[in-house]
Amino acid sequence: GRLVGLPLRLSDAALAGCNLSATVSARMPLSKSQSLPGIMMLGTSMPKGIDAYFGRKPSLDFKIGHGAIDKFKIGSPTQLHISAAEKLRMPGWRQRDMAEMPQAASTPALEDVVPRNMRQPRVAPAWMKHDKQVLRFYGFFQEHVTERPDENSRYRQVSFMYYMEDGTLQLSEPKIENSGIPQGMFLKRHRVPRADGVGFVGPDDLRCGEQIHIYGRTYQITGCDRFTRWFYEENGIDVGEDEPMVEDLWQKSYKFTKTAEKGGLPITTQAMDAKTLTKFQVGQPPADKKFQQFLLNDRKVLRFKGYWDDPTLYGARIYLVVHYYLADNKVEVNEAHARNSGRDAYPVFFKRGPLYKRNSGTAYPGMLVSDGGLYHPEDLFVGQSMNVWGRDVTLYDCDDFTQKFYKEFMDLDQKANCIDVSEKPIRHLKLAPPPHNGIGTEEDSLINCQMIMPKAHKPDVAKLMVLSGENLRFEAKMINGEPEDECRRFCIAFFPDTDRTAVYELQVRNSGHMGGKFREKNRIKNPETGKYFELKDFYVGKTVTICAQLFQIIRADEHCLQFLEARADDFPWASAASCARRLQPIFGAPELQDHGGVDPDRLKELAEQNGIDLVDHEIITLLRGFGMDTDSGPVVCGPRLQQAC
Repeated sequence: GRLVGLPLRLSDAALAGCNLSATVSARMPLSKSQSLPGIMMLGTSMPKGIDAYFGRKPSLDFKIGHGAIDKFKIGSPTQLHISAAEKLRMPGWRQRDMAEMPQAASTPALEDVVPRNMRQPRVAPAWMKHDKQVLRFYGFFQEHVTERPDENSRYRQVSFMYYMEDGTLQLSEPKIENSGIPQGMFLKRHRVPRADGVGFVGPDDLRCGEQIHIYGRTYQITGCDRFTRWFYEENGIDVGEDEPMVEDLWQKSYKFTKTAEKGGLPITTQAMDAKTLTKFQVGQPPADKKFQQFLLNDRKVLRFKGYWDDPTLYGARIYLVVHYYLADNKVEVNEAHARNSGRDAYPVFFKRGPLYKRNSGTAYPGMLVSDGGLYHPEDLFVGQSMNVWGRDVTLYDCDDFTQKFYKEFMDLDQKANCIDVSEKPIRHLKLAPPPHNGIGTEEDSLINCQMIMPKAHKPDVAKLMVLSGENLRFEAKMINGEPEDECRRFCIAFFPDTDRTAVYELQVRNSGHMGGKFREKNRIKNPETGKYFELKDFYVGKTVTICAQLFQIIRADEHCLQFLEARADDFPWASAASCARRLQPIFGAPELQDHGGVDPDRLKELAEQNGIDLVDHEIITLLRGFGMDTDSGPVVCGPRLQQAC
């Protein structure tokens, strides 16, 4: 019973344990085993709940006398099922259900929809705004070289990479094959302090054409890439112009050596002579240069357009076409005759042959003379002249093949120097007819100058038939400044059928002047316009000049006013609606709001204050259209005037 604290041996402890287990088992009642179910029967029997039949069980059966029978009987449908089936029978049930669903009280905020880790800040930090944006500049620095006979200094090219996301700068040097210099990463990426110790190097310190000091070394910035230039332009900063890359003596000699190794240098004269001598020694006939040139350039012709100004007495400009044959370096010049030019149909100006820059004669045949030099393609340029046996031919254009040839072999744009030789259109001067001498009408005199057999001037028959018998009369006074002429009154009669004008003086008692005809009926010219008087030249308030006298029209008779009002389209001063529209800027005046009317003089004063120049004829038209009589005289009704607009 007391096992704790006793020094038992291993066999004793085992025996004690067995006895203890037996004692506990004897006291506890027997129960179901707690081990894993069926663990001793795995693989020997089928697990419970799994049948041996795996076929699909039918749900319908057939019995004689009953027909089809549903084996899986389901309960009767509920009211919810019936309503759902009825809803599906009607099209558009989804839209109706969506419309009946309760809507949200307000639009959800952005914070409620977008997760916290996906929101964009209002002010983006530099690492987000300028992510993956790098400003790239190109430059170089000069390095001193000692103990070398071919150079004393060299220029090393570097690239500046400024990362805008964190303000760091990185310098790298492009690697050159077999340079013997450790190249590549020149300055690791970090924030570089300025030379003065104030702050760090930023975009304001990097400009094309300027120098920058980094850790005691001076760099010259020569250019930048397209993105960097665009970034500076978008921020309104001038980054400067790109500079050409400088080359030191070693780079020039290196390029020359590489070109020579690849056979890019032309062969020397000594080498050519040595090759020719070797061919003679081995018995190989020499190559025919002219034949090779013919094979390479056959049917290749340079075509220029030129002209030659003939300096003789009756000479003119002659247009030419210059053909230069690349197969044999010969030149042909032909004349470019225009249609109906009057020249013979022999266009050859210089037949095909060698053309020399300088021509000279010999004393006798076979005499040796110095070669004047043949014309070659490099001697022919558009915009310059060439000598064709003493005649200066100016080249002003070329064809597309010639342009392409010079562009490929000489990198020269011939079209850039084209000369415009188009002649100005000929303008024939027409003699003006002589002035009218006063005899007869001006139309009859003009027909005598235009025809050998003059015909009578044809009048406007339609105008005569419509306006025959019309007589428009205006009353006028003379305003020559003489006191004795102030009381004189005249009647200006205008006949619209023939545009003739007549002036009659009215009899005024005790004026000292006799009434009667002042100017007979005739077509009179208006000194202001230089043309004959027309109907639009006469209206009340107008000052006209007839027979060197100034007349101011002060009134018009009733027939004249009615005639003009009937033709308001041709005479705008007689249109009441047109006159009313001109007064729209002053409709807000208190006088025009009064139903009692406004005095004509006050209306004209208001119009002048607002920059509207009303003539007397327009005032008469307004009185006739919108006027009313009062004790103080006729006035213009403002409300009626506004209603007309």
